[in-house]
Amino acid sequence: MLPHERPWFKSYPFYTKRSLEYPEITLGQLLDDAVSKCPDTLAMIFEDQKITYREFGDQVNRLAKGLFDLGVKKGERVALMGPNCPQWVVSFYALLKLGAIVVQTNPMYVERELAYQINDSGATTIIVFEPLYPRVQNVFHETTLQRVIAFNFIVPVKQTQDINSYDVLIRSDLISDVVEIDPVKDLAVLQYTGGTTGVSKGVMLTHRNLICNTIQNISWSFDIKYGEERILSILPLFHVYGMTNCVNYAVASASTQILLPRFEIDKVLEVIKNHKPTLFPGAPTIFMALNNHPRIAAYRENLAAIKVCNSGSAPLPLEVAQKFSEVTQGAGNLIEGYGLSEASPVTHSNPLDRPTRKGSIGIPFPDTDSVIMDMETGTRPLPVGEIGELCVRGPQVMSGYWNKPEETKETLRDGWLYTGDIAKMDKDGYFYIIDRKKDMIIAGGFNIYPRDIEEVLYEHPKVKEVVVAGIPDLYRGETTKAYIVLHENIEGTEEEFISFCRSKMAAYKVPRLIEFRKELPRSIVGKVLRRKLVEEETAKLQTAVTS
Repeated sequence: MLPHERPWFKSYPFYTKRSLEYPEITLGQLLDDAVSKCPDTLAMIFEDQKITYREFGDQVNRLAKGLFDLGVKKGERVALMGPNCPQWVVSFYALLKLGAIVVQTNPMYVERELAYQINDSGATTIIVFEPLYPRVQNVFHETTLQRVIAFNFIVPVKQTQDINSYDVLIRSDLISDVVEIDPVKDLAVLQYTGGTTGVSKGVMLTHRNLICNTIQNISWSFDIKYGEERILSILPLFHVYGMTNCVNYAVASASTQILLPRFEIDKVLEVIKNHKPTLFPGAPTIFMALNNHPRIAAYRENLAAIKVCNSGSAPLPLEVAQKFSEVTQGAGNLIEGYGLSEASPVTHSNPLDRPTRKGSIGIPFPDTDSVIMDMETGTRPLPVGEIGELCVRGPQVMSGYWNKPEETKETLRDGWLYTGDIAKMDKDGYFYIIDRKKDMIIAGGFNIYPRDIEEVLYEHPKVKEVVVAGIPDLYRGETTKAYIVLHENIEGTEEEFISFCRSKMAAYKVPRLIEFRKELPRSIVGKVLRRKLVEEETAKLQTAVTS
């Protein structure tokens, strides 16, 4: 089915094999291995707390026993809702050891979203950060929930008739019964998609999916020393990117996680200075904030000492990558990769042993195939340079969507995962995302890709952030609108930016409308919610039509 002979192989980093070995073990066994080999290595740093792998393993086993005694069994779905902290990580691995299925739950969810996910997954239990409990309480009787377990950072949670205390459960006896788990078939996680293209779906990821992707990520990193690395875990751990590139990566390499519950730029810089992370998985908004920090020069040496800064979860604008290289004097090692929940998540990345190819998401990971398929039929692989839908296959690809056979059939076809992203491949096997298939704008019969316009607008010195969307238009069907955040204390006009675009692109691509905003709507991992902007415009149009 490949129209080419994997041209990316000639672009592979010298230290990475084209095919890897993956142990037939569970994530719980992966933790046991780290505890056995590096018991005194720090597993987590959180504020003033320091937890070794021996202590981490002990807490996981005791909590697993407490959960088992409470009635949590293999195959049960258990929601996990809270910020980055040791209790989250311990709960995650305790559930995996029991053979339970972790339902990753966004702590920013309001009651409606929470109830939907609980009922869709059929979760019987939720482990929740105590300050978020009121939301759970408000929907408890509308859902499949049977029990609640609450935790807090410092003050122990009191056991009540309605709440089981994490602090009580973690004092349980050590687990003695070994749960039989098939890493190939048994699910580890239901990773709910962001819902940016419709109803959120539960992506079914097995233990093998997650272990394979973790090993692929480690193989891509240069000079990784088992038991010696430190990962800055600022990405939300409930998100697939944070789960794999922070939590599971750390356990598989016996690394230390430096856990931060939220992104506060000054705090992040001080943590980098004091704890000296060697690995920094982030999102474009994080690196954008670092670029624009007024005292970033004082931390240049600390940032330059990080081995790998990898950007994911959203496209990395060229301007952001170039400026980060400038502020770290070329030593920032910021590379862009690509992934999606359905692939655990990473499938492509730029190699670390050469300059990043501008605008590219890189080349496929080991044991990962990738092809560009025509968008008309979805069955014809396209040659080098042509634009179509990006499809991937590999051991990290999901087994399907939870209780959604039709959506699964549409997304998984003949062994390929259809990503919904529009892309192209060059002669060296590097891939380039043009846009989301569902974000493509059709205006006046022309196909317009928002990212083409965004890249041009990022070249304008006044632009801090920008997103382009196709909004409803009674005459053209859709029209192109750019939402711009200007740098502080800067003013601009609509005519100025439209004129700038006219000088840089074909007339049909030029945005018809410009709106200046103080900020853009974002998900918790920093992805701009283009859908929210389109919904706002649709509501405006409907009001205008009916009034």
